Amino acid sequence: MAAVLIWISLLVGLLAGLGHTEAQQTTLHPLVGRVFVHTLDRENFLHLPELVVSVPATVPITYHAHLQGHPDLPRWLRCAQRSPHQPGFLYGTATPADRGRQVIEVTAYNRDSFDTTRQRLVLLIGDPEGPLLPYQAEFLVRSHDVEEVLPSTPAGRFLTALGGLWEPGELQLLNITSALDRGGRVPLPIEGRKEGVYIKVGSSSPFSTCLKMVASPDSQARCAQGQPPLLSCYDTLAPHFRVDWCNVLLVRRDPGSRGRDGPPLHHPGAPATLNPAHVQCAHRRAAAPASGQRPGAPHPGPALRAHTGGSGWAVPVSFLGVRWPPAQGWGR
Repeated sequence: MAAVLIWISLLVGLLAGLGHTEAQQTTLHPLVGRVFVHTLDRENFLHLPELVVSVPATVPITYHAHLQGHPDLPRWLRCAQRSPHQPGFLYGTATPADRGRQVIEVTAYNRDSFDTTRQRLVLLIGDPEGPLLPYQAEFLVRSHDVEEVLPSTPAGRFLTALGGLWEPGELQLLNITSALDRGGRVPLPIEGRKEGVYIKVGSSSPFSTCLKMVASPDSQARCAQGQPPLLSCYDTLAPHFRVDWCNVLLVRRDPGSRGRDGPPLHHPGAPATLNPAHVQCAHRRAAAPASGQRPGAPHPGPALRAHTGGSGWAVPVSFLGVRWPPAQGWGR
């Protein structure tokens, strides 16, 4: 009899646990060619109305995300989480091939109790409104990890500071990519060492003389000799953002070529296929292998080079993309 009661108790507990895994649904609206950032926060998963007992903030939580009906994420979307005690992020820039409806299923795991909670994110991907952004620039920020610039506050601070180096006009974030996903090395576990992040910005306003000078052949020659490039204006990004001025790319897109925007640089020309490398939110501080590259990191793809499209032009120096305010996920 006692054994029967024990089994009944276990069955009731199991059924109650299954009730907690019922997926909650949220609709989001990413835009083609604009950065999309959605925060995976424990409050959104573990303090849902059906949960009677709240989960302490000290409980480690990890996230797993995939495209509904598939084992992986769409190729344009990535998942990152610094540690089980910090929020995770779904982020990326949709391409024209991604227009339409995509459903992302996210599972949060309580690493202490092994409880799970699920959410369903319905992504309705459309085209952006407003002026075209033919002037695009990408910067390598050495002083930050990707998770540190995905929240809206640091991203907005970067755009505000960059405005001092650009002709007057609205700047929009187009893309954010970890330097590790572009072939960068895992830094040594020394305090203050960062992985680096590429930030791509677009505008309808022309580049300033200062930015053109940074990307000039003379500056490239100085960089090749280990010297700093020519910078004719005050670095308004310092000291909060340490930019590698020898690794900047300026691109003038032809408004008539390939619609409003080309695909993000970290997946040049990539189709809307699956991205197996970012299903489990990456916990970045893994031990570096002998080569220094992040374990399991995807191949960064072909090296970036100066390129032109149609009547556009490019000056070699590096690249990225996003809008401000962001299209969706930041405060919407």
